[in-house]
Amino acid sequence: MELRHLEYFVAVAEERHFTRAAQRLMVSQSGLSASVRALERELGARLFVRSTRRVELTGAGQALLVEASRALASVRAGKEAVAAVQGLLRGTLSVGTEQCVTGVHVPGLLARFRAEHPEVEVRLRQAGSASLVEDVAAGRLDLAFVALSGTVPEGVRLVPLASEPMVLLCHPGHPLAGAAEADWAELGDEVFVDFHEDWGARGLTDRAFAAARTERRVALEVNDVHSLIELVGHGLGIAVVPRPIARKEQAAALCTVPLADAGEHLWEVSAALPDDQRTGPAARQLLAYLPPAASRPARDCPAPDSCPAPDSCRTPDTVPVPVPAAMTGPAATAATAAPASP
Repeated sequence: MELRHLEYFVAVAEERHFTRAAQRLMVSQSGLSASVRALERELGARLFVRSTRRVELTGAGQALLVEASRALASVRAGKEAVAAVQGLLRGTLSVGTEQCVTGVHVPGLLARFRAEHPEVEVRLRQAGSASLVEDVAAGRLDLAFVALSGTVPEGVRLVPLASEPMVLLCHPGHPLAGAAEADWAELGDEVFVDFHEDWGARGLTDRAFAAARTERRVALEVNDVHSLIELVGHGLGIAVVPRPIARKEQAAALCTVPLADAGEHLWEVSAALPDDQRTGPAARQLLAYLPPAASRPARDCPAPDSCPAPDSCRTPDTVPVPVPAAMTGPAATAATAAPASP
């Protein structure tokens, strides 16, 4: 089995299209198709169901995709490890992130990495935490910044970065606006705005309501933070969100209400990496840029207005990311004083 065949197979599986896969790999479509057919003959199984518009993986193709992705990731890591021994850092760094993670400013982090390691191609994918962690496990991502609330897949380890309580976000005209606290069990009749199910905050909220033995109705499901804030701002529902989202400038006109037992349902942000044997040198270098303060969980302060020392229990508004000397001007300012949750 040739690595080239596996590479072609993975490209077709990800693109779900032979023409797009060939364009991505910069090879002829006929050569790509021939490689896939050769792989199918060798394995004695069909890997794709082909149609005029797209292709879908068969059961055998789905099984191969997991192992092929891991094999290619291991080969790439081996090449990068040899280059690192020679004092070089090259190849590709594939990073994933969920929106508005706290404890790390991803754009500033990537800016520093690319400035110091121009030979490494940096790729970024934004998605829900559950999807990102699966991509790390399969070798499609080198690392991801996630807020995972479910089971950690085998072969993936989490490096904690920060934690925050969940709060209730509502329109100023809502009956709960101005309440000292909201109880999970008393929110069953409300209409909710929430993220898709693969977001870490959604999974955490679902489990909190299940623990309170309360059913809720998510009528409006979104896949970005700003849409959630806007829908709540129009009074279409309430939302349970991590505290950094409630502190965003776009949410300034909304009301934030602490939740009972918030310390039992913390939104925990981590860096998800493959196990030690598969973590490449580029990923390790990126993590080395994280400041020590970013690894300390934020202490809970459910009522900031009444806190005797609010600055001592809030996540800093900025997370410093050192910048190389050659990087100056607006980009350097953005990297060194960037918001923790953009």
